[in-house]
Amino acid sequence: MSEHVIDISGDPPVFSAELFPHRSLGRKGFRALIGLSGLVAMTELIAFLHQGAWPIALFAVLPVAAIITAFAVSNRAARMREAVFVSRETILVRRLFPSGRLEERRFNPFGARLDVDRSAGIGIVAMRIAARGEGTEIGAFLNPEERESFAHAFRAALASVTRRI
Repeated sequence: MSEHVIDISGDPPVFSAELFPHRSLGRKGFRALIGLSGLVAMTELIAFLHQGAWPIALFAVLPVAAIITAFAVSNRAARMREAVFVSRETILVRRLFPSGRLEERRFNPFGARLDVDRSAGIGIVAMRIAARGEGTEIGAFLNPEERESFAHAFRAALASVTRRI
């Protein structure tokens, strides 16, 4: 999303943020996890085959397949991107889904607001940019601290845009 010049009605953005899910296990860690899991599975497989328990040996491979599948799904979900731009004339929310589909929503900053849902002891659990009965959820994959930071910065940008008349 950030590789293209952002055109939001010819007005330069006063705020822009690209939001994406955090993944704690990178590519090297994923390979190490799969390698270690495969080594353990192969050891079990050989031990069971040596004892003649070949049906049980087949089940030694299932946990590795489950781990690979779970991380493949997680890594696909990590490709989700949301970009938020605020200018004096518009608020633009671009959402790029893992499938490659791009969705855009535009709002007038003078009628828009950031609605947040809070939970005691947790903080912000959901955020939504809304205007005139329409809206879009934003940052659903962020942790509560990141939502707090985004909400603070977004509200400050929105206030600075609507204050200057």
